[in-house]
Amino acid sequence: MTDTPRLSLPLLSPSQAQKHVTVNEALARIDGLTQLTLVSIDVATPPVVPVEGEVYAVPEGALNTWAGQGGKLAIAVNGGWVFVEPRRGWQALVLDRGLPAIHSGADWRLGAMTLGASGAGLSVGLVEFDQPMGGGPSVTTAPVIPARATVFGVTGRVVEAITGGAASWSLGVAGDPGRFGTGLGMGQNSWVNGPAAPVVYWDATALVLTAAGPAFTGGLVRFAVHYTELFLPDPV
Repeated sequence: MTDTPRLSLPLLSPSQAQKHVTVNEALARIDGLTQLTLVSIDVATPPVVPVEGEVYAVPEGALNTWAGQGGKLAIAVNGGWVFVEPRRGWQALVLDRGLPAIHSGADWRLGAMTLGASGAGLSVGLVEFDQPMGGGPSVTTAPVIPARATVFGVTGRVVEAITGGAASWSLGVAGDPGRFGTGLGMGQNSWVNGPAAPVVYWDATALVLTAAGPAFTGGLVRFAVHYTELFLPDPV
């Protein structure tokens, strides 16, 4: 056996020369895999100048020095990359998505909190986006709530002051315009923290922002939608 079975750490061989090279590579792998954080699971082109110790989950079809390494973890070590095969049940935080993930044995399940023997599970979701406040008495976002998601609430922060003369605004969905908050502030750094009784949205759904008074003329609000989803059992 040349590598350890779980973390694929290289082992020393009898009478091996330059043992420090093997030991240092093993330490670099431990450093990258312990408290595992993935910069991304979607980036297909490796950074030109790797940041020492950063870890990426390499997608299929990756390019350049990651070509042919799809499905593996790429750990930046000494200006290059060390590749490790993840195993079922490994957990990580995906930094560019702000979500945990569990490896199913085939891929990373973004947001997964559970992983049954059949592949079924429960995941948490987070959609973050900036919404410009264009002219009109209300603003409707893109459909940011995924179909079949159970939504627990929406939070937000006014990044650029909302203009137009309205005294306040409300946040909700079509048919329930105040579901996630009413009487919300217009100034920069005003916020909304809108938990609500969990509701399943069977179709992809937009948020609706409604002015209490004159129409919106400008501003920018940063939102986060918080929800859960279900994983089906794997195909048979």
